[in-house]
Amino acid sequence: MRKLIPIAILGLALSLGAASAASAQAAPAGPPTVDWTIQDLLNNPGSKAVLDKDLPGMEADPRLQLVLQMTLRAVAQIPDANIDQAKLDQLIADLAALAKH
Repeated sequence: MRKLIPIAILGLALSLGAASAASAQAAPAGPPTVDWTIQDLLNNPGSKAVLDKDLPGMEADPRLQLVLQMTLRAVAQIPDANIDQAKLDQLIADLAALAKH
């Protein structure tokens, strides 16, 4: 019985590790778009540069943690985000320009 508990714990740890690795590899495919999560956009050097240019100060906003798993398009629907249609269009254009390089 004593040997079963460590084996069960090891099995659980391995399965949790595999699940974590699978989710960590679930990066979006293709060029960055406003349909990527904020987290994914920030993790990509090109799209991070676009966010820094088009949404200066975003990373310093204490509310950022609340929207990291949301898409940029969804965040734009939040009035306090101050992302109007013109700014969203600029983000779309600047992210699309990354794909051309």
